[in-house]
Amino acid sequence: MTIPLRRPLTVADYLSWAHAQSERQRTELINGQVVAMAPERVEHGEVKLAAAIALRTAIAKAGLSCHALGDGMTIRVDEHTAYEPDALVYCGTKLARGSTVVPEPIIVVEVLSPATAHTDTSAKLIGYFKVPSVVHYLVLDPDSRTATHHTRGGAPAMLTRGPLRLEPPGLELQVEDLFAAT
Repeated sequence: MTIPLRRPLTVADYLSWAHAQSERQRTELINGQVVAMAPERVEHGEVKLAAAIALRTAIAKAGLSCHALGDGMTIRVDEHTAYEPDALVYCGTKLARGSTVVPEPIIVVEVLSPATAHTDTSAKLIGYFKVPSVVHYLVLDPDSRTATHHTRGGAPAMLTRGPLRLEPPGLELQVEDLFAAT
């Protein structure tokens, strides 16, 4: 559902609007329009939690100066589009407390749901790779337990098990760990 507005919002306008809401609403900004996100199925929540934990564990195991976050963070795609992925990784200095935007994500994860599958595999695939720092886009299907690994400039790979190497930043994890909670 799109929330009607008089003019297209910029990401800055959207973030100001979102922070002014008395209750947290799950929304994204798409082409200047605020779009409400549908309620999630339990398997969606389980997989996004498992993905964030698997990424955080892989970062710790590799000893990297990177950080994994679950959903709720914003990625600015362009002046009028901002997405909230289900999990992400960024490297370098830890973001300041109170931050809501991750300026340079390197890994972005979306978990498919019936309402978002088309957008996650089309518009968001294109959008996330507009962000110069994004190298890996993982699309996780909780029903088939399949991870589709998109890399900047590479062919996608569909994986159901085994090792997944994310270079850069130098992470290795098992595909099964992305679905561990389900």
